[in-house]
Amino acid sequence: MIPLSVLDLSVVTTGTKPAAALRNSIDLARHVDGLGYVRYWLAEHHNLASVASPAPDLMIGQIAAVTQDIRVGSGGVMLPNHAPLVVAERFKMLEALFPGRIDLGLGRAPGTDGATAYALRSRLDRREGDDFLERLHELTLWETRDFPPGHPFNNVVAMPDDTALPPIWLLGSSDYSSELAAQVGMGFAFAHHFATYDAIEAMTHYRRRFKPSGWRQTPHGILAVAAVVAETDPEADRLATSMDLNRLRRDRGQYLPLPSVEEAQAYPYSDAERASIARNRSRLFVGSPATVMKKLQPMISASEADELMVITAVYDHEARKKSYSLLADAFGLAKKAAA
Repeated sequence: MIPLSVLDLSVVTTGTKPAAALRNSIDLARHVDGLGYVRYWLAEHHNLASVASPAPDLMIGQIAAVTQDIRVGSGGVMLPNHAPLVVAERFKMLEALFPGRIDLGLGRAPGTDGATAYALRSRLDRREGDDFLERLHELTLWETRDFPPGHPFNNVVAMPDDTALPPIWLLGSSDYSSELAAQVGMGFAFAHHFATYDAIEAMTHYRRRFKPSGWRQTPHGILAVAAVVAETDPEADRLATSMDLNRLRRDRGQYLPLPSVEEAQAYPYSDAERASIARNRSRLFVGSPATVMKKLQPMISASEADELMVITAVYDHEARKKSYSLLADAFGLAKKAAA
């Protein structure tokens, strides 16, 4: 059995305000830390009524402070929104405070709409086109100090200067991201839960093309999936109806708080909407522990994933915790911890 991790969006529901969603994230992190999960990653999204946390670095510090063993990181920091020096400083600080427990996951997308992306970057040095590679290179240079002779940044130090950057992971949902992660020799996490690109192709491509580097000597691929686990298949299916309606709305550009099961079940779906939900269910892993394991194992094996990262976005917080508990039992995490 491979290691299990958590991806958390601090989901806002129609019954959970954003501040409560942030506290739920801290509670969930404590819970999965005790279960033996190895990572807890937090995403960066802006101007979304369904996501409470736009600042993963702040949440990382809060969660690392109240957990013991689990690694805490970003899944991810949207690098185009930030000056690389700021990212280096903040994550070096986190690593100094919680040595050996921080991950720096980086994404290429803005994590929001165009107007909000402009607001985030309007005071930064804007460049035309996709400047992710340039920003990534600069971020690594704050660690390696390989700026060219005479470069003004040679006189700038990312503090604390006695602490290295934590491990860098590139996040993606396409072949571009898997190729880049392989070429620069960094860890790779693939977002199967929303990607249209084939997860198996991306993950195996990364492993085959990986080049050892100063960041990593061996490849490590994380497969991120959406799952809902309950005691029975019907109960898991019931919980997942909130995700069904939420996804349907998102496809229309409606980023609303996660609806309750009752609201989702009462919604008057058209035949076309039901067909859309059925298509989306093909990328979800929903059911009892036995059912979900039966669905997951072929993809884990085919993708050669080193780690499985799970996002469970259901309306009821206790049901979400229970889902992670059942999955931990299915993967034998309690037995590993006892050993």
